[in-house]
Amino acid sequence: MSEEFLEHVLGGRTTEVEEAVRKAAAVEIMPRFRQLAADDIVEKNGPHDLVTVADRAAEAHLTASLTALLPGSVEAVHADPAVYDALRGDAPVWIVDPVDGTRQFVHGDPAFCTLVALARHGELLASWTFAPALDAFATAVRGRGATLNGLPLRSGSPAAGAPIEVATSHPDYTTPDQKAALLGLVTEGVNPRPCGSAGLEYLAVARGTLDATAFSWEYAWDHAAGLLLVTEAGGAHTTLAGEPFRITGGNALPFTAARDTATAERVRGLLGGR
Repeated sequence: MSEEFLEHVLGGRTTEVEEAVRKAAAVEIMPRFRQLAADDIVEKNGPHDLVTVADRAAEAHLTASLTALLPGSVEAVHADPAVYDALRGDAPVWIVDPVDGTRQFVHGDPAFCTLVALARHGELLASWTFAPALDAFATAVRGRGATLNGLPLRSGSPAAGAPIEVATSHPDYTTPDQKAALLGLVTEGVNPRPCGSAGLEYLAVARGTLDATAFSWEYAWDHAAGLLLVTEAGGAHTTLAGEPFRITGGNALPFTAARDTATAERVRGLLGGR
C-alpha cells in the first residue's frame, strides 16, 4: 500500500473518526454504564461471552457515522462472523468492537473500551482505542506512530533481568492444545495473568506497563486496533509459526504482541513456537 493511498483514504479524517467514537460512547455507552437492567444483558456462549443493549446501540451508531465519513467503505463488526470476506475485499473496512470488555462493563468495572480500526486488503491503516470511563484515547496511523491523549506512545523494552508480565487468554477460550501451550509461560522469569479487555491489554503493552500478551483466539475485532497500536509504539507481534498476525485469519495460535521483538520471540518460544 502506497503512502498516497493512505493519505487518500484518511486525509484529515483521523480527528473526525475520534469525534465519532467519542460521540458513540457519550450517547450510547456511558449513559448505560452501571445502569443496566437484567434484560439489557444477554449470554451468547456462556457467562463469559456477553452482549448488552449498549453494544448493540453503539454498533448501530458507529455503523452510520463511520461509513458516512468515508464513502465506499464498509463496516465489519464483532456481531458478524462474515467479516473476513470484507477484510479480503477492495473496499476500506471499518473493524469495530463497540464495547470490548463487556464482562467488565456489565460488572461496573471501568476497564472497557471501544475499538475501531480501518483496513484494506487485510492491511491495517489506522486505529482508535477509547476507554471512556478511564479518559484514555489512543490513536495509531500506519507508519506515523501512536499517541495516547495526544502524547506519543513508546513501548520501550522490559528491564534487563526483571520478570516479564504477560496477559494470557482466559481458560474458557482455549482448546486443550492451547492450554498446554500457555502453560509454557508458567516458568521462572515470567508472571502470567488472565487478560481483561483485549484492547486495554494492547494499550498497556504500547504504554510499556505490560510486557506482552498471549492470546489464543483470532477475532479481528478484538485485535486489529491494538495490534497496530503496539506496532506503531515500537512493539512487535508474532504467531507460533514466527509470522506476523494476520487479521484475515488462519493464524498459528496462540500468538503474542510484546513491547519489543526480543520479548515477542521469547514468549513465542515459551509457547512452543517453531
